[in-house]
Amino acid sequence: MNPTASDALVFFGATGDLAYKKIFPALQSMVKRGLRVPVIGVAGRSWTSDQFRARARESLKEHGRVDSVAFDKLSQLLGYVGGDYHNPATFEAVRKELGSARRPTFYLAIPPALFGVVVEQLGKSGCTKGARVIVEKPFGHDFGSAQELNQTLLTAFDESAIFRIDHYLGKRPVQNLVFFRFVNSFLEPIWNSKYVESVQITMSESIGVQGRGAFYDQTGTIRDVIQNHLFQVLANLTMEPPIRMDTESVRDEKVKLLKAVLPLAVNDMVRGQFRGYRAEKGVAADSKVETFAAMRLLVNTSRWQGTPFYLRAGKHLPVNCTEVVVRLRRPPLLFPLCTVPANYFRFRIGPDMTIGLGATAMDPAERMCGQEVELQVKHHPTADEMDAYERLLGDAMAGDASSFAREDYVEEAWRIVDPALMAATPVYEYEPNTWGPSEVDQRVSPPGGWQNPVVAAGAGLEISS
Repeated sequence: MNPTASDALVFFGATGDLAYKKIFPALQSMVKRGLRVPVIGVAGRSWTSDQFRARARESLKEHGRVDSVAFDKLSQLLGYVGGDYHNPATFEAVRKELGSARRPTFYLAIPPALFGVVVEQLGKSGCTKGARVIVEKPFGHDFGSAQELNQTLLTAFDESAIFRIDHYLGKRPVQNLVFFRFVNSFLEPIWNSKYVESVQITMSESIGVQGRGAFYDQTGTIRDVIQNHLFQVLANLTMEPPIRMDTESVRDEKVKLLKAVLPLAVNDMVRGQFRGYRAEKGVAADSKVETFAAMRLLVNTSRWQGTPFYLRAGKHLPVNCTEVVVRLRRPPLLFPLCTVPANYFRFRIGPDMTIGLGATAMDPAERMCGQEVELQVKHHPTADEMDAYERLLGDAMAGDASSFAREDYVEEAWRIVDPALMAATPVYEYEPNTWGPSEVDQRVSPPGGWQNPVVAAGAGLEISS
């Protein structure tokens, strides 16, 4: 066993939705891969350990499947502490439940308002020595609150022991963006503004707020997914190759990239709100919170100067999909009668994993006119592939911070969006099942327009992996 690996996992918010939907399935998979340390759930409900294990089983029935052998092993590892987070006795019980463990990982799967309380109590109870802490997003509400959160965490943990979890970074397709662009000799030489005309990143959700109106009305699309998820995708697409592949070298390059992104200008952003949002439970009748946003960003580096980056995300859009389209500049026109569309690379990040190359071939009538085709490589996940939460929890417990946000990265991300978020910009209504308000096409649109994701792949050659 790695001598620096955590010897226990304690997760706060153990009776909440995140634990029910994601953490229990991840834990069962981790057990199948060899996890053999105590796993202690902490929450406000006065449950017994048996009730907690029953909750875990219900979770697996609904969000995965119960593997009888693995679940029996997990059940033996599970413990539960119920109590008020403001009460020191709760944390004394946690310390007792930890037994001989001296390098625990504490996972704060709780609302951000409780972070300070829990961190303070952990410090007072003597639980933080040799420990790590995992913090769920959002990492603050703006630049100032992010700094306050970081200061709170640093009162009890060193920066090297703080793991700010963004489950998007645990997704294999997101990690593959970095690997694919750096190791393929046909791609790396053209990955710059000389050849790349524009880049667009789309995160489309076909669902609405699903009963989370009160939360969403305090957050909005930019804070919920663009400032964190899509910025991570942006960094993976545009960062320079790290000097070494160690944790800090990789994270250094991501921070350097964000430092080069110019602050978001008000005129380079459009916010929208789907019709019917204000009728959602918990949403203010006069809400100005966006459920859709599109923006144009500029990266002021020698590699990317002159290439605009377009990001958009929203609820109640036509499909459930996250996709990147990198459009290349057109070659000199060789055939006067031929209209040549821009070549592109398409990276489908979810729900499936696809790499597409948009090219131009001769049309079937052999008229020397261009016909757009797409060559595709699809990856079909296997049953034993790691889920994002399984990967990230395992990495944190092993002390590998490569896929976690560092303090300076979080603050740089807020620096970029804060000026536009603080401005009183209009929110335009859009119809559900459309691609946002019409103002997007008028004000924030890539050259050649947005390339909307489709559920079914386009025509072309498919190579399965």
